[in-house]
Amino acid sequence: MSTNTHLLAQEGFLAQQPSIKYFPPSFSEFDSLRQVWNTSGAGTPLAIVQPQSARDVAALIKFVKANSVPFTLRSGGHNLEGRSSVNEALQIDLRALNSVAVAPDRKSATVGGGILQGELGNRLWEEGLATPTGAVPSVGYTGWATYGGYGPFSSHWGLGVDQIIGATIVDANGEIRTADQELLQGIRGAGGLFGVIVQLTVKVYPLTGFLAGPIIFDSTDIAKTFVDFNNAYTNLLDTEGLPPQLTVQRIVFNSPHGRAFAALFVWSGSKSQIDEGKRWAERIASLAPCNVNLVGPTTIPEWFASSAHLPTGVYGSPWTHNLARIPENVAEAIGRNLARLPTDLATMFSLHQLRRGLSTEGAGSEVSSVFATREPHYMLEILGYAAVPSAQEEAEKWAAQMAVEIQEVDPENVLPTAYISLYNARRGGSPDKVLDKVYQANAEVVRALKVTFDPGNLFRLAVPAME
Repeated sequence: MSTNTHLLAQEGFLAQQPSIKYFPPSFSEFDSLRQVWNTSGAGTPLAIVQPQSARDVAALIKFVKANSVPFTLRSGGHNLEGRSSVNEALQIDLRALNSVAVAPDRKSATVGGGILQGELGNRLWEEGLATPTGAVPSVGYTGWATYGGYGPFSSHWGLGVDQIIGATIVDANGEIRTADQELLQGIRGAGGLFGVIVQLTVKVYPLTGFLAGPIIFDSTDIAKTFVDFNNAYTNLLDTEGLPPQLTVQRIVFNSPHGRAFAALFVWSGSKSQIDEGKRWAERIASLAPCNVNLVGPTTIPEWFASSAHLPTGVYGSPWTHNLARIPENVAEAIGRNLARLPTDLATMFSLHQLRRGLSTEGAGSEVSSVFATREPHYMLEILGYAAVPSAQEEAEKWAAQMAVEIQEVDPENVLPTAYISLYNARRGGSPDKVLDKVYQANAEVVRALKVTFDPGNLFRLAVPAME
C-alpha cells in the first residue's frame, strides 16, 4: 500500500474513532511531537496517533494489521537507536496512558503503559510510596522496567523488571488480554515483543526518608581520582558491605569547570533512618578527595527536577559491558579514557551496580523472567553521544575505544551478557546473535514466547528485532 493510501486509510478509520488524536506531518507541531532523545537514529513517521485508552489501542492494532501498516510504539522516546520514530511507519504515542491506581493494601500500583518515570515517581510520592525508577523523568517507565531497569533503588528493592506482578496487553489480534504467568515471564525482560503493554501492576514500597544528591570529587587528575575511589569503595564492599537502602552510581560528565567525577548518592528509607543515611553520605565522600557533598533530604519531585538540565536531544550511540568486578587494572583502563573524555555536554560515563542481598521488601521477586544477568555485577554506560552533530564522530570513537580497552585489559572479567537498553543492535550482528547475547540461556524462551503470542511478527519494530 502506498504512503498516500495509508494516509487516506488512516483518515477514514480515525473518523470512526474520535477519541484517538491524529497528527499528520502537516500539523504545525509535528516535529516537536516526533522528537526523540537520540535524534541521529530517528526517522519521520507516517503520522502520529495518540490513543486515550486500551480500547483505542486495540482498535489501532486491528487497523494496522488489517491494512499492513508498519507502526512503532512510543512513550518517553529514549530508545538508544531512535527506533520509536521510523520512516514511513505510523507512530502510536502512548503517553496519554499515564494513570496510577494504588491498591488498597498499598503494596502495588497499576499504572498506564505510557507513563513517564517522573509522572509515576511524583504521584507515588504523594502517597508516601515509591517504586524503582531511573533518575531521568522523561524516560518512559514501561520500557525502562520491562527491559531490565537499573537505577538508584536497585540495591534496595531490585531492578525495575523485578517489580512487575501483572500486565494488560493488546495482543497481535487487537484483543485486550491479561497476561498469564507464561506471558509475564517474557514481558519481564523482553518488553514489547509480544504486544502493546497498556497497563503494568508493580510493587510499591513506603518511602518517608529520602536522601539524594551528588558527591563531587577533585577531578584535577580524574584518572587517579577514579582509581583511588574505586580501590576504597571495593575495600569498603569487601570488608563491611553497604546497607540495602544505599545505592551509589558513579558518573563522569562535563561541567562548566571541566570534567567532573561524582558519586550519585541515593538513600531510600524511613524518617528514622535519615541520620544513618547522612553518616553514609559522609563515608562515601571520604573515599577520595571531595570538593563538595550535596547530599541532603529531598523529595522525589525535587530529585527528578534536578535531572532536567540533561540534553533533550543527542547524536551518537553508546557502548556497554557487564563486569563481574572492577579490579585495579580495569579501573586504570577506565581512568585513562576518562582523562580524554570529549568536552561535549552529552558525552558521559556512568557505572551502575547490582549488589547481592536485597532487603526482605524486594527479595524473591526476581523469579520467572527472561532477564539474564542475575549475578552481582557492574553495568557500564559508555555514552558516545553529542549535543551537536559536529561532535558525534569524536564522541562515538571515544566510547568505542573505552569499550575495547576494557575488554582487552581483562577479558575474563567481562560477563557474556549485555543490557538490551544500551546494546547497539546495529553493531551486534544478526538478530539471532543479539538475542543470544542479551538473553543467553533464556533466548530460546523468548523465541518460543514470540511464536506463541506474535507468530506473524506484527510487532517487528519492537526491541529486540526478531528477523
